[in-house]
Amino acid sequence: MCGICGKFAFGANEMVSPALLKAMADTIHHRGPDDEGFYVSGPVGLGFRRLSIIDLQSGHQPLSNEDGSIWVIFNGEIYNYKELRTLLLAKGHVFKTQTDTEVIVHLFEEFGLDCLQKLRGMFAFAIWDENARTLLLARDRVGIKPLYYCLGDSSLVFASEIKAILADPSIKRKMTPQLIDRFLTFQYMPGEDTLLNGITKLAPGHYLLANNGKTVIRQYWDLHFGVPSEGASLQDAEAELLSLLAETVNLHMMADVPVGVLLSGGVDSTGILSLAVNATDKKISTFTVGFSGDKVPDERPYARLAAEKFGTQHYDMTISADDFAAFLPRYIWHMEEPVCEPPAIALYYVSKLARRYVTVLLSGEGGDEAFAGYSSYRNLVWLEHLKVGGRSLNDAFAKSISLTDAAFGSHRFSKYGPLMNERFPDYYYSRTSNPHSFTGNTLGKVYSADFTRTIDRERSLEPVRRLQNHVRGQSTLDAMLYIDTKSWLPDDLLIKADKMTMANSIELRVPLLDHRVLEFAASLRPGLKLNGRNTKYILKKALSKKIPSEIRNRKKAGFPVPYESWLRTDLRDLIWDVLTDGKTISRGYFRKDAVESLLRANSNGADYSKEIFSLLSLELWQRTFLDNEQVVLQ
Repeated sequence: MCGICGKFAFGANEMVSPALLKAMADTIHHRGPDDEGFYVSGPVGLGFRRLSIIDLQSGHQPLSNEDGSIWVIFNGEIYNYKELRTLLLAKGHVFKTQTDTEVIVHLFEEFGLDCLQKLRGMFAFAIWDENARTLLLARDRVGIKPLYYCLGDSSLVFASEIKAILADPSIKRKMTPQLIDRFLTFQYMPGEDTLLNGITKLAPGHYLLANNGKTVIRQYWDLHFGVPSEGASLQDAEAELLSLLAETVNLHMMADVPVGVLLSGGVDSTGILSLAVNATDKKISTFTVGFSGDKVPDERPYARLAAEKFGTQHYDMTISADDFAAFLPRYIWHMEEPVCEPPAIALYYVSKLARRYVTVLLSGEGGDEAFAGYSSYRNLVWLEHLKVGGRSLNDAFAKSISLTDAAFGSHRFSKYGPLMNERFPDYYYSRTSNPHSFTGNTLGKVYSADFTRTIDRERSLEPVRRLQNHVRGQSTLDAMLYIDTKSWLPDDLLIKADKMTMANSIELRVPLLDHRVLEFAASLRPGLKLNGRNTKYILKKALSKKIPSEIRNRKKAGFPVPYESWLRTDLRDLIWDVLTDGKTISRGYFRKDAVESLLRANSNGADYSKEIFSLLSLELWQRTFLDNEQVVLQ
């Protein structure tokens, strides 16, 4: 696991400065504290920071083929590299290291762009072909590893993190204000755009090829939900899934350094642990986190139960509202994109704890998106089934939802009532998006009148509109799973996973996002993923004999960071000061009176925690990346 950066100058006589490469690499030192390396050849420069995981002694990068005509810098892990190495040795390639990195060089030398189809793993890499004067950038199928670039008239600058690109003085810090609405609609930034004008994400499953000042971007992989065979038995599907999970976990245990498991107390991480203990003869360390405060759900007893069952060396910790607030400025700096993801802060602290004992962590991310683990999937599938009754019945059902919630003093289901007369593509943008948060809440529009006139809603929704068009005709469940796998997963969940763990120089691996696991899950009929009230049905069945029933049958919780209550209590004054401060309001995007109303309503019991945390993240992001401030919260 590492950090990469580089520049390709398009002018015939252009030279890349070694000092610039060093400055870029220094900004991502946390991604690779063990080593650094550089390659400069006229118009191209490659920079690298290393976190040593495999072949600790000879894994220095940049790394070349036998004659030095092809060079690579690589962030990630290729889990089938030993198999590929054997193939390449048989074809006459000569290796000088035992690394998975060198496999990429020779694979490209042998197969060209088709090499991407043969890689199984998580990766972002750059390959410079000296003879063809061509630079290739590529990102793994799912987007586990990040890769950003800035393409101008005279150069292409790229890196694992945005801050490395900003180290180039030719790159200006300028925001695209119209995209604020996209962020606040989704609570993350879906698609290739970032809020910084000109800085773009290479999409998962894509490559970029630059030559003679011309660039092409192509997709090399997509997830397909075909028409599954109705005759496939549950037992056969269980057996195949369990075999596939055992294989992928075994591959993800590959390392020359200690490997641990991040436990959430749920099915996915406990299932990963149950398979990991069979893939090694070494004692595994496990880690979890809890939170201070009254009436806060605590995952630690379930994590300890799993640790005891599988005989791990277990560690846990507690974080408080003060810990949460203290890390907020660094959260923004490491995330680099405004994302409403409070659990990221918990992940930072638990990975900081883990770094004292291990260098690699396995995690259960991805199981919910692959196998339909969220209750919202079940609820929306039911909602779409109910709509066949026509508008009058839909209205009656919407009213009954409101009455039911009122009778029980709850707001759990009332959010579904207004959706009864909306088309699925008009309300399902992705798992966390809320089309009415900032444009239709009862407190009035938060946007200023001037800013409202600049907003183009179709531009805000463009990334997910493309996805919706792609899955037209699919089942409601498969459509949601595809949209989330292509948007929420890489642009929220995996950004959090990568940035927060690499902030502590630790490698996070996600076995459930192996592309073969995803392809298998996509091939299953919807009923094997969502069976009545049962979410993640096939995954729970496959793991039923491996994990304790107390964990298998409990309600899903994840990392339940109690930030909602903290925003009303411990952090109330801090949040108020930031969001109503003169600097924030003078930007001209939001009405001060509406922001104050939002904060008061939240303090009085209405739940606007996500909206408030999104506004806070946006303002702190602007201070950090536009104003170039060292943000301190008091």
